[in-house]
Amino acid sequence: MNLHANARTCPKSRQLLVDRIEAGWSVMEAAEAAGITDRTARRWLARWRAEGPAGLLDRSSAPHRIPHKTPADRVSAICELRQLRLTAAEIAEQLQMPLSTVSVVLRREGLGKRSRLEPPEPANRYERRHPGELIHIDVKKLGRILRPGHRVTGSRSDRRDAGKKGWEFVHVCVDDHSRLAYAEVLADEKAETAITFLQRAVAFYAAHGITIQRLMTDNGSAYRSHAHAIACAHLGIRHLTTQPYRPRTNGKAERFIQTLIRRWAYGRTYQTSAERTATLPGWLDHYNYTRPHGALSHKPPGSRLTNLPRNYI
Repeated sequence: MNLHANARTCPKSRQLLVDRIEAGWSVMEAAEAAGITDRTARRWLARWRAEGPAGLLDRSSAPHRIPHKTPADRVSAICELRQLRLTAAEIAEQLQMPLSTVSVVLRREGLGKRSRLEPPEPANRYERRHPGELIHIDVKKLGRILRPGHRVTGSRSDRRDAGKKGWEFVHVCVDDHSRLAYAEVLADEKAETAITFLQRAVAFYAAHGITIQRLMTDNGSAYRSHAHAIACAHLGIRHLTTQPYRPRTNGKAERFIQTLIRRWAYGRTYQTSAERTATLPGWLDHYNYTRPHGALSHKPPGSRLTNLPRNYI
């Protein structure tokens, strides 16, 4: 049992207390040496003589019985009704119990919030066996930096350009098996831009000895265009799209974007967008060859490649 934060004694100091008394010290002298009252010292002495060393241990301060505690069968009924999505008020009405009592039981059982009632979704994770079998592509929109903002200057008074800075788009590509990533900051997310990015991404993976077979994207207009379909056919890539309203189908790209935003885009302050863009290749090099990846036994994505253009750390 954990000791109270303000406890003046512990089991060892209590044992020393009773040893001194048994050795001939008076209770008052032993209590003064331990920094406790005479009454407390006599209580520990009595517990030691009655129970031995076990009597010097802390005990729970909870009462032995609680006459007004909600019976176990009632608690079970409350939990069962809550699993049927009934509110606390509806449960109180059904069981003819006070709403306050029902609310306390639900909080104690961890069922106070409706989100707690949802069963955890199964971990339906998949991974292709070889690099290039499938790559994931997605786009993240970032606000353009024209000049240092309040994070750098510390002042929010100058807002002349607020809402007029525009956007730039980070196109990302992640290999399903190795997690080797490629990204570029581009001006838009139109079909022509998406196609040229795909071509450069294919060349990037080819330089690592990877031949792309399949591509997965969301259902954005750029990826559903005829020009994009022709480009995929020319590259010999089969194009797959995610299920509607289920972005986790493209989860590896989504997860990479989270890391990209947290570690690169917002990981430090930048003076301009050009400065931020200039740091992207170095960050990608760190991600691909140095940074431990949780899904790869804490090894970098480059560790899964058999034809490395350079040595990874």
